[in-house]
Order: sequence, then structure tokens, then C-alpha cells
Amino acid sequence: MLYRYLYKSIFSVLLLVILLLMSFTAQAAEENEIPRKNMVTMVDLGADKCVPCKLMAPILKKLESEYNGKAAIVFLDVWKNPDQAKEYGIRVIPTQIFFDKAGKEISRHVGFMDEQAIRKQLDMLLAI
Repeated sequence: MLYRYLYKSIFSVLLLVILLLMSFTAQAAEENEIPRKNMVTMVDLGADKCVPCKLMAPILKKLESEYNGKAAIVFLDVWKNPDQAKEYGIRVIPTQIFFDKAGKEISRHVGFMDEQAIRKQLDMLLAI
């Protein structure tokens, strides 16, 4: 009798753990999805060691905080993940790609992009 109770308890705990892991995995996959589902998305493809990319890093961090919940701002290091450069057809870094809420690519910019230009693009996409 005690063994049956123990087996049921262990089974219940294992089932709960599996369900939680599946939930976390699904959430992580959604966060890694580019462009983000139902959200304006800016993807900055660059590298940690690229000078213009380093100059843009604090701008992106600031805008990521300010646009949190409205627009996703994603940095992809194409030197660490070269397949992503191929996936997006990147030849020069940094390159910024802007997607609307439907996930359609709206525009690209190559090179350093200042805060005002990024804001203008994001605000235009959010207004659509």
C-alpha cells in the first residue's frame, strides 16, 4: 500500500517537472524566434568586436529597455553564429533589419545607425 502511494507521488512529481520543462522550452523558443511573434522587431546583426557595433551597443540597450513590450530589439553576433549571417544575407556588419508586427521585413540599414534614426524607424512601424 505504501509503495503504491510512493509510486503515485513520484509519478506526479515527475509529470509536473516534465510539464514545467516543456513550458520553459516553449517560452525560450518563442524568445529566440526572429522576428518576434506579433511584435515590431529590430535585428542588429554585428559582432562584439566590431567598432561600430560596440558604439551601437549602449544605444540598443537603452532602446530595448524603453521599447520593452512594444518592440523587440535583438542583437545577433554573426562572428559567433555565422549561419545567421547567411540566413539574413549579411555581407557587411553592422546591418539592421526592421520587421513589422506581421513579421514582414520592412527595411534594412547597413553601418552604424544612430539612436534618432532607430527611434524613427521603430515609431513608424509601431504606428502602422
